[in-house]
Amino acid sequence: MKKMKIVITCEHGGNKIPKEYMPIFKPYEILLSSHRGYDIGAFDLAGFLYKEVGHYFFHSTVSRLLIELNRSLRHPNLFSAITKSLDLKTKNTIKEKYYHPYLQSIEQTISGLVEDHSFVLHISVHSFTPSLDGKVRNTDIGILYDPKQANEKKFSHLFKEKLRSTSDFKVRLNYPYLGIADGLPTRLRKKFGGSDYIGIELEVNQKYLYRGSDRRIEIQNVIARACSDALSVFKI
Repeated sequence: MKKMKIVITCEHGGNKIPKEYMPIFKPYEILLSSHRGYDIGAFDLAGFLYKEVGHYFFHSTVSRLLIELNRSLRHPNLFSAITKSLDLKTKNTIKEKYYHPYLQSIEQTISGLVEDHSFVLHISVHSFTPSLDGKVRNTDIGILYDPKQANEKKFSHLFKEKLRSTSDFKVRLNYPYLGIADGLPTRLRKKFGGSDYIGIELEVNQKYLYRGSDRRIEIQNVIARACSDALSVFKI
């Protein structure tokens, strides 16, 4: 039987801008501090989840407005509206410094685990703004997965069941985004296949993750406990 290893990642853990690009972002300080600049609270949640159930943890605190780590190289929004007009040489430098090293470190770790006959469960941790374009997002916790992948579907439903049985948080599958959209788990699924790897994206409403939220610690504990409970009964 394969050993299971849990890889936790957080692609949008911060809103830092490297020193050499700070002049470009000077007019956008407010934007950097918003949900457009990073996934508010996701880094703390990912770190807590890693401490409770994880084996490996990868994170970036460079703002998604510099380069979007959860998009493929060919995606039109790999670079933001702020960086899209930069010259090709500068864009390539950003890729080489911040995009490729992050993704390669994750891929190399998973490759090593697969070669060692491990089964990898990857949880990519994100947060979402409570409303977007005037529309309220009607959930607290979203679990994104590929419905065509049997093991992903099985684990996601288990995870949802454990969350709903231990809390009053609203939980939905493949909401507020689809699990098959362009992103890191989609890339890794294609590379490793469902017999060695499953990739889940965890999306949590930012209204619970602000440092001042009176339910921030609660939701972290609920998610970690439900994940642990789901893992305890999940069979490959």
